[in-house]
Amino acid sequence: MTARVLTARAAAVAGGALLALSPLTAQAAQVTPPTQNVPSTHTFQTPQTPRPTQTAPVIAAKGASLVDGATGTSLFGKEADTIRPIASTAKIMAASVVLDTKGVDLERKVPVKQEYRDFVTQHGSSTADLQTGDKLTVRQLLYAALLPSGADAAYALADTFGTGSTNDERTASFIAQMNRKAGELGLSHTKFDSFDGAGADASTPNELVELARHAMQNDTFRTVVKTKQYKGEAPAANGRTRYYTWNNTNQLLGSYDGVIGIKTGTTTPAGDCLVFAATRGDKTLYGTVLNSKDRYGDAAKLLDHGFGTTKAKTMKLRALPANAQRD
Repeated sequence: MTARVLTARAAAVAGGALLALSPLTAQAAQVTPPTQNVPSTHTFQTPQTPRPTQTAPVIAAKGASLVDGATGTSLFGKEADTIRPIASTAKIMAASVVLDTKGVDLERKVPVKQEYRDFVTQHGSSTADLQTGDKLTVRQLLYAALLPSGADAAYALADTFGTGSTNDERTASFIAQMNRKAGELGLSHTKFDSFDGAGADASTPNELVELARHAMQNDTFRTVVKTKQYKGEAPAANGRTRYYTWNNTNQLLGSYDGVIGIKTGTTTPAGDCLVFAATRGDKTLYGTVLNSKDRYGDAAKLLDHGFGTTKAKTMKLRALPANAQRD
């Protein structure tokens, strides 16, 4: 076979091989262009609808605070660290000093002195109308101080749990105990000038809430401040039995579902004040409104804010009896 024939045959074989490979070569050459600016590993997700932002309530109070009772986390504040007069909410501390006394005997009988009644008259204070010579227990005096906000009852407690040889010395000693307790609780902006809130007693919304959280750890205090009306009896000076009825001045109690206390307060410098607490399920909120023209409406708005409810708009206040104290 000549060299020319061999060369032609080899060329034919090579050409056949190229023809056989050409489909694979063409397939390899077909490259799908990538989508621009999108990595091959990117996963597309459906856009999430943003959660609506909860609007903070508009309230009338000049100062306010709302916290989660379990953690102390702030849920709302308005000038919450500004010092303001606190009126009779000071009685929360007076009750705490009594209840925190080691070995306190709540059934101890305390005779009512005329000085307690005179104090009410001199200062125009709210009263439990304690009668001179009656003997009430410490427990009853706590009801009398916290429900009708009786300054006479607060005086009796201060006179009993203070130390000294005179009424003035004992009450001054008791007020010193109130301030000492504030220091122990870290309430550096809280100052007590009286046992009933009629003096230059002052605190901040945040610190008043912390005081309330402390007080509510005591079973007796919790029982007292959630009571709408107390009826009890005491030995009278004439040897007979005196019957007392005290209504809770806190009208939020029984008006807003879940409210469990705590204390009202009103003076000209302080305006209308309220320290309150409420529980829904396993969640408890504590709040304060100071110097408000609508303290109950403000408190309800704050509780709605904390619980995510809308009860404030339909709330109807519990009416107090005509002869009940207002504070």
